[in-house]
Amino acid sequence: MRILLAEDDMLLGDGLQSGLRQLGFQVDWVRDGAAAERELRAQVYDAAVLDLGLPRKDGLEVLGGIRRAGFVTPVLVLTARDAVPDRIRGLDVGADDYVVKPVDMQELAARLRALVRRAHGQPQECLRAQDVVLDPAARSVHQAGQSVTLSTREFDLLQALMLSANRVLSREQLEQQLYSWGKEVESNAVEVHVHNLRRKLGSTLIHTVRGVGYMLQRDAPKS
Repeated sequence: MRILLAEDDMLLGDGLQSGLRQLGFQVDWVRDGAAAERELRAQVYDAAVLDLGLPRKDGLEVLGGIRRAGFVTPVLVLTARDAVPDRIRGLDVGADDYVVKPVDMQELAARLRALVRRAHGQPQECLRAQDVVLDPAARSVHQAGQSVTLSTREFDLLQALMLSANRVLSREQLEQQLYSWGKEVESNAVEVHVHNLRRKLGSTLIHTVRGVGYMLQRDAPKS
């Protein structure tokens, strides 16, 4: 899952970025509201963590601006403003969740996973497709009850495809979800990961749509 973090406190921002990365997220970090709004309009993120007290542009202004423009990226507001009216205003402007600092890293990660699942119409904790079960919190995969060992990139790719089951995702869309800023992307990286997933999980799960991209089928094909 690729996350945009907008936080101007250097110590807190560094801690959040490092902690979320350790929990399996790809994190891009900006330090002011103008940069946050620019990135949310230009890039595809699974979710955003948005501080309200940002320089150059207040977090609520950023949130209101992207919502009026039609952007539906799930946004978790992270702020020191704990008064009830502030929380109500943030939710009314378009926030999907609201957490008051300081926040427990495990709770933040769980809230982000829940936001992303709901945004994709996946209410359950684990993702399921055919005989494959993926647990985002435990970062584990089982097929027909047996544990399957995946690399970090393979897991992230499978998760992206399962969240968008029965929808075609282009290579560019998948690359955006797999790699944060500064990560070098080899030209055939997605193809290599898809090949490895097919080798480990079978050839019927992920389909190539020629000239478009890849699609994971939620239900097994009928014989």
